[in-house]
Amino acid sequence: MFGLAVRWSLEGASPQTEQDLRDYVATESYANFAQLANLHQKTWRMVPGEYFEGIYVFTSNEARIAFQEDFTPRVAQSKVSVLIGSEPFNIEPFEILALVEGPEGFRAAPRFEA
Repeated sequence: MFGLAVRWSLEGASPQTEQDLRDYVATESYANFAQLANLHQKTWRMVPGEYFEGIYVFTSNEARIAFQEDFTPRVAQSKVSVLIGSEPFNIEPFEILALVEGPEGFRAAPRFEA
């Protein structure tokens, strides 16, 4: 499997921007990516004050390349770039060597509370 990590800086971002990102993932982005062909999974990560990241896992390298070639030219207009006020500082393709589901199982949800 092949992945893509897209990371935006949150340096200087307000707590409101971080909340807006949480809300966007829960109310829009989650449903959009649930329907994306050739996507095994997407994970949204945030370290407040540091970064927001989307991690995509695709069925093949070709699917990852196609997504990246479509996404990269329009990333500046993406909802996340607009909410944060800047483009991602890193777009990085990678190979997945293995995945394991632990004894607690996998839980998919549009929002997790701390």
